[in-house]
Amino acid sequence: MTSPSVAFPAEDLAGGGLRRRPAKTDFLRPTYGFDDVSLAPGVATIDPADVELNTSFGGFKLKMPILAAAMDAVVDPRMCGALARVGALGVLNLEGLQTRHDDPAATLQRISDANDADVQQALADVYGAPIREELIALRIRQIHELGSPAVVAATPAAARSLGTFAADNGADIFVVQSQVSSPRHIAAGYEPLSLFEFCASLPIPVAVGNTTSYEAALGLMGQGVAAVFVGVGPGSACTTREVLGIGVPQVSAIADVAAARDEYFDRTGRYIQVVADGGMRRGGELAKAIAAGADLLMLGSPLARSSEAPGQGTHWGMAASSPTLPRGTRIKVGTVGSLERILLGPATVTDGSENLIGALRQSMAALGARTIRDMQRVEMIYAPAIGGEGKSWQRGATR
Repeated sequence: MTSPSVAFPAEDLAGGGLRRRPAKTDFLRPTYGFDDVSLAPGVATIDPADVELNTSFGGFKLKMPILAAAMDAVVDPRMCGALARVGALGVLNLEGLQTRHDDPAATLQRISDANDADVQQALADVYGAPIREELIALRIRQIHELGSPAVVAATPAAARSLGTFAADNGADIFVVQSQVSSPRHIAAGYEPLSLFEFCASLPIPVAVGNTTSYEAALGLMGQGVAAVFVGVGPGSACTTREVLGIGVPQVSAIADVAAARDEYFDRTGRYIQVVADGGMRRGGELAKAIAAGADLLMLGSPLARSSEAPGQGTHWGMAASSPTLPRGTRIKVGTVGSLERILLGPATVTDGSENLIGALRQSMAALGARTIRDMQRVEMIYAPAIGGEGKSWQRGATR
């Protein structure tokens, strides 16, 4: 039964006597991406040679705050070895091609060669092969033989079955990574993974992602994790924001999660690392991510452009292979040079996409930040037009 309609007096509507109910858009929170902000120089500078980029992840020392994304076009055992040689870490996807195929190189070639009309079907086909435990053990062993700790990742649905096996076979760090992670997952059809119990059961550090909010991050930190990954949809090969309509600009997301980290540390004395995951392609974006509060940076497409990357100049999102709702696409990033050139230079281009660590070091020096923690304290300003200020000649303008 419907309620009878009620007419408002015409004089209320015409004369402004009716009080307006607030709308959701009245309370939209401003959020910021990398193009919206800039870093403001302070009262001190230091020599770039004095900048200290050494850090650690899960107890393993690194020469730079860089992790390679757990994506099949970016990380395989060979890439893990190359990253270890320059002082970074790769993360291997336990649900990817490396653990489904004896010869992943042939499978990667198929994806690389597929035309645009057929690539989604090719992705669905190659990811339809079952995950095999013997290949998990083999890839972990290969990573160790190539001189790197074995950092592996899986979704929450697979973590319960793969976590203990991976740890028993030598994995050093386990990353539970999903599109959106929260401390409370509701599911009627199955028993969700208890992150607290999972962390307590594994003899190795557990990291978790991805999230974008202060409250969710604070809840995740209380589950016993070693690190929290930040970012929903900022990656160049990810289409989550377009397909699902969700996401938060990366600078705001990093800052919110970093605030949760600092609050958690003040309450407990336990420091949980924040990993900015995605959306960074140039050196300036790496600098802004750390200034926003990140401890480490996870890169995908910039490293997919290296000659060591298994994707052969192509790159695709982790959810691109979904047979029902793909949320990623294959993109052609090209092969521009060695991993060392992309991370450490010398750069052959002027757009900041090569010698990323050199650019980060120079930025920190100009801002007077000796350490990563110092960089997290530099001033950040709202400056959405600063990228184009005075650059008319670069844009081809005549005046």
